[in-house]
Amino acid sequence: MEQGLGSDSVPPSGSIDKSRVLDVRPLRCLVPMFPSSPGMGSVSNPQATPFVCVPPTGPFPPGVAPLYPFSVSNGSHSRQNTTPSGAPNQPGLYGFGNTTIPSPVPLNAFRTPQGPSANGDAGPSRKGNKNRAMQGIVIEDDGYSDSQNQSELYASGFSMHVNDVEDGSSGRRQKNGGSQKRTRRAQQQLDSFSEVDVDSEANRFLTTFGLVELDPDRKSNGDREIVQRILLVFDLLRRKLTQMEEAKDATPGSTRRPDLRAATTLMTNKGIRTNIMKRIGHVPGVEVGDIFFFRMELCLVGLHAPSMAGIDYMSVKLTLDEEPLAVSIVSSGGYDDEGDDGDVLIYSGQGGVQRRDGQMFDQKLERGNLAMEKSLHRANEVRVVRGLKDVAGSTGKIYVYDGVYKIQESWTEKNKSGCSVFKYKLSRVAGQPAAFTLWKSIQQWKGGVTSRSGVILPDLTSGAESQPVSLVNDVDDEKGPAYFTYIPSLKYLKPFSSPKSFTGCHCLGGCQPGDSNCPCIQRNGGHVPYSSIGVIMSYKLLIHECGLTCSCPPNCRNRTSQAGLKVRLEVFKTKDRGWGLRSWDPIRAGGFICEYAGEVVDASRVGELASEHEDGYVFDATRVYEPVENVHDASSESAKAPFPLVISAKNSGNVARFMNHSCSPNVYWLPVLQESNNDSYLHIAFFAIRHIPPMQELTFDYGMIQSDQASYRRKKCLCGSAKCRGYFY
Repeated sequence: MEQGLGSDSVPPSGSIDKSRVLDVRPLRCLVPMFPSSPGMGSVSNPQATPFVCVPPTGPFPPGVAPLYPFSVSNGSHSRQNTTPSGAPNQPGLYGFGNTTIPSPVPLNAFRTPQGPSANGDAGPSRKGNKNRAMQGIVIEDDGYSDSQNQSELYASGFSMHVNDVEDGSSGRRQKNGGSQKRTRRAQQQLDSFSEVDVDSEANRFLTTFGLVELDPDRKSNGDREIVQRILLVFDLLRRKLTQMEEAKDATPGSTRRPDLRAATTLMTNKGIRTNIMKRIGHVPGVEVGDIFFFRMELCLVGLHAPSMAGIDYMSVKLTLDEEPLAVSIVSSGGYDDEGDDGDVLIYSGQGGVQRRDGQMFDQKLERGNLAMEKSLHRANEVRVVRGLKDVAGSTGKIYVYDGVYKIQESWTEKNKSGCSVFKYKLSRVAGQPAAFTLWKSIQQWKGGVTSRSGVILPDLTSGAESQPVSLVNDVDDEKGPAYFTYIPSLKYLKPFSSPKSFTGCHCLGGCQPGDSNCPCIQRNGGHVPYSSIGVIMSYKLLIHECGLTCSCPPNCRNRTSQAGLKVRLEVFKTKDRGWGLRSWDPIRAGGFICEYAGEVVDASRVGELASEHEDGYVFDATRVYEPVENVHDASSESAKAPFPLVISAKNSGNVARFMNHSCSPNVYWLPVLQESNNDSYLHIAFFAIRHIPPMQELTFDYGMIQSDQASYRRKKCLCGSAKCRGYFY
């Protein structure tokens, strides 16, 4: 028992003292000994070598090589040589001093260091690649491999795969020889945030939204408010990290994953998440039809715990033994799922992925597949999240919560490669709001397959906008609102005067992130305020857009509000609040919607318009607006619009005039300043507070009046919000 690992298997006579008490250690503490010279078949040691226990991080005695993933360059895992109590380390067993006790590392995170091979390097271990941990992120089995550690991953309820695109639920891996490149790219994605003070940014958002100390009960069981707050903080942090990284001008061609970094910071570092207790059925605070643009958002709110695997399940003790039951699935088309029927889904099981050697194998009745089979016999409800193609976005997928289904039957069939695949037929439980079926209807409206019912005008803008705006009434017989002239932008009789002349930028290719010489970027605090798809990146109190004297093209990122509508909007008749506005397309948090068009009027005429009952289509920037969900930078100039802007859309305006008031709105406005020489043109741009699913009414807070006229200008509010004030102005 005291021989070295490289000695003969038969111990010499008399070498074992059975009276001694051995120091038994866990297997994960054992480290094999390897020859110090390449090509040697065993460790040449004339004497018996002591049984050595070496921490995986070292230091290592002669003849012992560091094990993966600790075989890295010096300094990358440097630790302070102190004990947990803070006292300096004493010389360890067998004279190996300065040894710290590392965190336990699963055995499958180790691999034998690769040495010279007669047949060349066969490449790194596939299992080792999948299970390495980097900066607190657990690389999860994506449901298509034969890893046996799925139970450990599901026990944590949170896992992440940094090597896949956001369309991770499809499970498609890159083939042949890409693992080392993916590893380097994944490390670059995480290291790219090393210079960004992510922690301070996260703390700022968490403090603003009261999430620094999240109640344990709300962690286990969420509600609508906490779900929306957590999702908002995640998206704010993700956008801020994106903006900061763009300004640094990171390595060209590198793929940053701020969504992974933001999720890791919140869930792993800060413990911010909700609905961590797995359950069968609906999740508190998540409504049928809610949309998500990132898989990590599903993890944050407990809708679907694994970030990659398509099947989530839990162990339930229904008899003497525990058995797995499926709680949720994500269908993204990665396994040729059949889901065109809005109420029936044919879902393929997990496993059987093509290996690096090109071989396929049959799916096995284990893990998620076994849970689905058990749920078939138990007839429990299973949450279904459908992944749909995001045409306008960059993530590739939009995830729609389609409610709960029940598994009706299961079978196996051969796929194109001749391997057996499990199939499950799920039927949607009746009585739930429309979700996926609504998306299908909108696609048919756009494609002209079917007609939208109740259409009065197919385009009330008469071509003034880049997107048509339908006028719809399926409530009563009213034929439309009072006549007005449609104009796509604000009309100024006289611009405001600028204190300093501004000649504009000379960015012929458009204002680019990280360009410190661009005066427009300088005015925005050193950042481009928008992403390439028109999403506001940080919540400043004033946005400086390029003006008439700027040399940048019309499609410049810093002209987002000047480019017109980006989504297909609809003016519709509500049941009790007149005409309203909604979108056929999903709108992501921070996405630009439209500006408030009309005629600029003198601020002194506000009272006059109110007395004449003509303030129904007036936007007044001088009112007091509660900072609904706005998180402003500390460097912002002021707490209100720089000029007393009042807009009347009674006689001429755009779609924004139909946006109703709500005490819990999903839209907010920001002042946008466009300067040319000594002239300043202030505009009002509307952005989404949170992800807005199709056909959800767009609303904003009309603000409060602090004057003697407030009492008689008060109107009854019918927004129906839980936070309704009961009135608005």
